Formats: sequence, C-alpha cells, structure tokens
Amino acid sequence: MSDAAARADEAFDINRIDDVIHGRVRLGIMAILSGVESADFNTLKTRLGATDGNLSVHLRKLEDAGFVAVTKRFEGRKPLTEAAMTPSGRKAFIAYLDAMQGLVHAPPA
Repeated sequence: MSDAAARADEAFDINRIDDVIHGRVRLGIMAILSGVESADFNTLKTRLGATDGNLSVHLRKLEDAGFVAVTKRFEGRKPLTEAAMTPSGRKAFIAYLDAMQGLVHAPPA
C-alpha cells in the first residue's frame, strides 16, 4: 500500500462522525448557525421545513450536547426563542466537516 493510500485509509474513519450533529435537521441547524451570530426559532423552522415540535426536539439535543445555546425572551408581548452556536459547537461542527471530508476523499490512483 502506498503512503497516499495509507493516509486515505486513516482519513476514512466512520467512527469520527458525530451522531449528535449527523441527523438531517441537526446538521441543518448547525449549518445555518455556523454563518450567523444567532437565528430565531421561526427562521430555523422555515429554512429547515420543520414542525415546531420536531425543531424543538433537535434544538434540545444540540443544547444538551453543549453545541447550541437557546435563549428565550419576550419582544414586546411576543415570545422569542433564539439559538446560537457555542464555541464547543463550532469546534464539533468543524470536526464533523473534517470527518466527512475524510469519508469522501478519493484516494489517489
């Protein structure tokens, strides 16, 4: 096996994929939050095509993992829920993307 093929084999480690992030809706939440300071619940719901309950469950899972901080407040009389990626969430998301890149990296011929 060549050195390049050995490096490609090392990069291909399915166990490096973070199961918390890997779910479709959670991955979408992380992708959206990676490019903004925060996003409100309705924006996330609309962009992801999620229901209130479904989005709530996925936000809670990310929050429990420490990847997302959820804040609730009132704007006038309207409740406003916002989510923001935490520093550990950003680190985990970058590691997730690196792991995915290792999975799809084609070994040189």
